[in-house]
Amino acid sequence: MSNKKLQTLLKAFKSERGFAEYQIQAYNRFIDERIQAIIDEIETIEPESDKLGDFLIELGEVRVGRPSVKEADGSLREILPKEARLRDITYSAPIFLEMTTKADGEVHEQKEVKIGELPIMVRSKKCPLSGRSDEELIEAGEDPDDLGGYFIINGTERVLMLLEEVAPNRVIVEKKDKKKIEYSARINSERRGWGQRHTINKKRDGLLTISFANVRKTPLIVVMRALGLETDKDIVRSITEKEGYQEEIYANLYETDVSDTEEALDYIGRSMNVSEKEYRKERAQEVIDKYLLPHISQDKEGRLDKARYLGRCAKKILLVSGGELEPDDIDHYRNKRIRTSSELLEILLRSKLLGRVGLISRIKYNYKKIARRGKVPTINTVVESDMLTGQIQSAFATGLWVGGRSGVSQRLERTNYIKTLAHLRNVTSPLSTQQEHFDARQLHATHWGRLGATQTPEGPTIGLRKYLAMMASISTGLDKEKVEGSLESIKSKIKN
Repeated sequence: MSNKKLQTLLKAFKSERGFAEYQIQAYNRFIDERIQAIIDEIETIEPESDKLGDFLIELGEVRVGRPSVKEADGSLREILPKEARLRDITYSAPIFLEMTTKADGEVHEQKEVKIGELPIMVRSKKCPLSGRSDEELIEAGEDPDDLGGYFIINGTERVLMLLEEVAPNRVIVEKKDKKKIEYSARINSERRGWGQRHTINKKRDGLLTISFANVRKTPLIVVMRALGLETDKDIVRSITEKEGYQEEIYANLYETDVSDTEEALDYIGRSMNVSEKEYRKERAQEVIDKYLLPHISQDKEGRLDKARYLGRCAKKILLVSGGELEPDDIDHYRNKRIRTSSELLEILLRSKLLGRVGLISRIKYNYKKIARRGKVPTINTVVESDMLTGQIQSAFATGLWVGGRSGVSQRLERTNYIKTLAHLRNVTSPLSTQQEHFDARQLHATHWGRLGATQTPEGPTIGLRKYLAMMASISTGLDKEKVEGSLESIKSKIKN
């Protein structure tokens, strides 16, 4: 392709798609859908206080305002990115939430309250620069060729890195060839931004074990019995009735003396070192409901579905070990996903709202404290908006994110236009740079058209820091409920 044709193609891509448009679209999705989804999950806050009686707070619609700054005299006015840079302030907008307090079923107070401030991405739908012409941008003191897709925190331009991770909710079977373990299945079960890693190992003696949360190396059959598949026939059917595999399944069935759900729950409780026999069953049920395969369910109604899912996992391991299926390649890009600003901000906001020292906990504490004095507190007196604002801005300023991640937010490279573009399209791996990880560092055939084949730094980060291909973009995927609705619709049409 000639240079002239390539320039024409790049200009067309820039004007129609944009080199940082995927970041902006992801942020817009977070504003439009994800914040409200988090609030809907919380739904109500119930402060614990004997003096308040039957008291609760219902959460309603959430709204993000326009970028603004509060002046020394208390006045509030809208600002543009240029002013935030010059005055070393954060380019952010207030988050308002409808809150209704009810005492003994009767509405006590209903109000829209500011719960904090959210950094605004430059050129997103909440940024006043969005949709302006080149002439209007120049008049506002902005570069019309600026890509956007970054934030301004305390006057410093910062960008959220694209994080490469193993795809959630997929069964990835690998051949291990270790001393005791022959094959291993990995499942990163994720629900609403919270994940739990599961490992199912097939030992050289044929025994299948599962590890998740604080359950370690427990026979898979025991967990399946604890989930409700009590009879050997049900367990065999949930795995496979294919000839050639019954012997391995039977070996697992008779490996332990557990024969029913009660014994299985007691076994799991003992493996977690729960000494009190009366509490073992309750603790085991709590763990398998909340931490086992949360993407399927987090209540007792989903136990049988989890058991059948584990059966399909066991079947895949047996088929791979039997040579009927090839082991999965964890470095294949179908087994990877890239987290954009939408997912990262959702994880952060959920943590700062629901965490042990989050806003919801603080609201409960304030209500309890004021109620001790015999007063009915108002919403404004218990919501500490500065607390949420400070926690979010601290994460952006330091790059320290939920889950112990570091370097998630970085200062935007402004040496030249090309370096700025590359930084906005930078993809980082969570793997440690201090270890070899030879396979992960190597160029994979599935990188073609997705990641740059030669663009990676020298030194410890080689192969672990990548860059999106020049005209690659990131799709946001499909909504699970919409997909399930479409499948149900197709199923009903087929039946009719």
